[in-house]
Amino acid sequence: MQLSVSVRNARLDAFESAIGADAILKIRTGAAPASCAAADSGTVLATLNLPSDWMAAASGGTKAKSGTWEDAEADAAGVAAHFRIYASDGTTCHAQGTITATGAGGELTLNNTNIALGQPVEITGFTLTEPGA
Repeated sequence: MQLSVSVRNARLDAFESAIGADAILKIRTGAAPASCAAADSGTVLATLNLPSDWMAAASGGTKAKSGTWEDAEADAAGVAAHFRIYASDGTTCHAQGTITATGAGGELTLNNTNIALGQPVEITGFTLTEPGA
């Protein structure tokens, strides 16, 4: 099926609306659970309270992070492997995916995947792309 750009953009904008303005992102060690419905896994390395408008408006069938996504001090030490985005309650998972260093092709990219306790953690990239062009 092919979708128009306006339909693709509307679907992407609905993603941010459904999760809400006070989304929380947690960076974790290990493999992601089988789905968002499954229990959390791995150690939480960093917890980020995302900006109230955390995604830019969709354009051309893609939607990228907006504003600065960072945790001033990591919660634990370890290698970042997956992330989960939660509603404002910090427990209702709405999205999860892989993490790599900048330029390595992960669904979310960090300035450094080897995280030390207390170090700043910065998200360098997060973009959603709708299929069907």
